[in-house]
Amino acid sequence: MDILRRIAEQRILEAMERGEFDNLPGRGKPLKLDDDSWIPEDLRAAYRVLKNAGCLPPELELKKEILTLKELIDSLDDDKERMRQWRLLNFKIMQFNIMRKRPFNLSDFPEYEMKILDRFIPDPPER
Repeated sequence: MDILRRIAEQRILEAMERGEFDNLPGRGKPLKLDDDSWIPEDLRAAYRVLKNAGCLPPELELKKEILTLKELIDSLDDDKERMRQWRLLNFKIMQFNIMRKRPFNLSDFPEYEMKILDRFIPDPPER
């Protein structure tokens, strides 16, 4: 957890202890999670149509495929097939990054985190 998240969590806990959340409007009612303010305005209508049709946005569909591939790779015994699936996984991750127009978060793909750290922060030489 990064430092800002820790500070925010601590302040929320303190406010809860003081009872600052006890009399909020809508308390005890379900949250309305149909907020699409995070979707760019030019894509909102298209995403609404996809949602009403029971389809996922392309980014979420691709992320779902990535997670399924990771599970498949973990269950494979054949090295050749595992390598083929790793290549496919890498390709799908590259597609996902291009779609999002920003790099992926390493915490989403922990198997890459150690490889990257090993490459850029090599072990100190033995003395």
